Amino acid sequence: MYKFFKRFFDIAASLAAIVVLSPLMLVTAVAVKLDSKGPVIFKQERLGLKGKVFNIYKFRSMCCGAEHMGTGVYSGDDDVRVTRVGRILRKTSIDELPQLVNILKGEMSFIGPRPPLTYHPWDISEYTPEQMKMFDVRPGITGWAQINGRKDVEWHKRIELNCWYVDNQSLLLDIKILLVTVLKVLKNEDNANVRETVASVADEQADE
Repeated sequence: MYKFFKRFFDIAASLAAIVVLSPLMLVTAVAVKLDSKGPVIFKQERLGLKGKVFNIYKFRSMCCGAEHMGTGVYSGDDDVRVTRVGRILRKTSIDELPQLVNILKGEMSFIGPRPPLTYHPWDISEYTPEQMKMFDVRPGITGWAQINGRKDVEWHKRIELNCWYVDNQSLLLDIKILLVTVLKVLKNEDNANVRETVASVADEQADE
């Protein structure tokens, strides 16, 4: 029953947020466009519900072609690929606002596991049956792993936290995650990669 209520809330809240935040998103779009060459919206393939591939939307915070510059999938505070406006967007998490459209389309939820890249931390064929459980719910803008270390948590542990959420999701848990997320955003906590977070038991599986 809760998943139906959650989807209803996602639709209503994302639609309301798009309307209310449209002035901020318009200003952000203009700032991104004036700051550097390239599209305003960055699209990237991610793994969603049932492992289905979808395009996640973000305000572009890096220079064009950043993914092909050979500096890896991790981006720290001193990453030269991040634009001037992009640094502000990342620190405030404003770059995530276009994902309201992903929510409205049914590809994401406000609360859920963050959708991983199609190739990182590893290919979907390499997830264990237990790890695949994280794809039983829609991915979220924020989630249980995000309030328990976020970018500083090694991927095996991050997926473990995601699976725990799937087994224990509830209205109260989602409210807790939302409130803690707001506090972390305001305090700018856990918002940068401070180390590589893929360390396979056998060997490195990340495309660094």
